[in-house]
Amino acid sequence: MKFASFKINGAASWGLIDGAEAVDLGALSRDRFPDLKSVIAAGALKEMAALAAKAPRYPLANITWLPVIPNPDKILCIGLNYETHRKETGRSEVENPTVFGRFANSQTGHLANIIRPRVSKDLDFEGELAVIIGRPGRYISRKDAWDHIAGYACYNEGSVRDYQRHTHQFTPGKNFPETGAFGPWMVTPDEAGDLAPLRLRTRLNGQVVQDATISQMIFDIPRQIEYCSSFTRLEPGDVIVTGTPGGVGSRRTPPLWMKPGDVVEVEIDRIGLLRNGVADEA
Repeated sequence: MKFASFKINGAASWGLIDGAEAVDLGALSRDRFPDLKSVIAAGALKEMAALAAKAPRYPLANITWLPVIPNPDKILCIGLNYETHRKETGRSEVENPTVFGRFANSQTGHLANIIRPRVSKDLDFEGELAVIIGRPGRYISRKDAWDHIAGYACYNEGSVRDYQRHTHQFTPGKNFPETGAFGPWMVTPDEAGDLAPLRLRTRLNGQVVQDATISQMIFDIPRQIEYCSSFTRLEPGDVIVTGTPGGVGSRRTPPLWMKPGDVVEVEIDRIGLLRNGVADEA
């Protein structure tokens, strides 16, 4: 199943994506489940999906896509998690995942513009797989990690590189408003199947700029969940953004920055295709 957050007639809602239609399950349960995160927390995705026949339906052209989880408690990003990217950055091998955080208001949805801030032109793309947590937990073992996942989505972790490099901390360059695209939807694990062979591609104006399989991660998803849950309690709706492959714009000669008018896509087999334009900050 595919679940998404969206606006319809200006009001935020959530529901199922069924072919070319959005099924507005939020219309049936505003008091009980005001957003997708609350449904995940209650373990009620299947229960609500069973009510799809009773819910209003809208053509996808009539909705405005929101980030899959607009209001996560936390977004944990895994850096340098593909060998091709580690090598192109010149970073040393490490024994544990590199983790940094994003804020919820740094996100944007499918078909929205990624915003290049007025203080920089060094806006880079990073196509990634996002994991959405379904069950809470602390000290989650690798063998139990899969049971804590609600689903998967595409993520473009737009990065303002000069701000990222102001210090050793990544936080400033990773948190400009509307730079992290998340969508279009969350695919449940039963539909996603085995992740290892899935191909992740990023395209800029139709040109493939990143190409890898999920199996090429240095730290796999169970290890990421095990490690992150060791220092924080993972909550339903939390997002782990699992790392980007090599090919980022900052490591090219000359650098390949995203600029206004560009179209950037992140596509992952069986997960979806996330498409965004690029615009300057107003």
